[in-house]
Amino acid sequence: MATSTIKLFTTILFFVFFSQGYSKCSLKDIHVSQAITGLTVKGKPEMNVTIANWCSCAQSNLKLDCRGFQSTKAINPSILNVSGNVCLVNGGKPLLKAAVEFSYAWDTSFSFDPISSSISCN
Repeated sequence: MATSTIKLFTTILFFVFFSQGYSKCSLKDIHVSQAITGLTVKGKPEMNVTIANWCSCAQSNLKLDCRGFQSTKAINPSILNVSGNVCLVNGGKPLLKAAVEFSYAWDTSFSFDPISSSISCN
């Protein structure tokens, strides 16, 4: 009985440590926040967006759902490159414990939900 309990405990510990080593980060570590700046651009309220990676591992090729996204204010494509319903963040370069910010102006805010990224832990 004691031997099988030890084997079970060892197996559980192995899976806990193994899974933590290979899944340190996920899209849940990407946080998108927005705030109204109080300014208007061409009659539309301006929003400031901050995209942050809260994980210790880099996330590159970060893509957001940008369905329906519009802006009367130009956005630097190296920060947010809109292509159809998908936006590439930071030119695909890694986000590592840093935030990327941009502003846009439109009647409504957009959620910018993360849809994919490449995770790299050193």
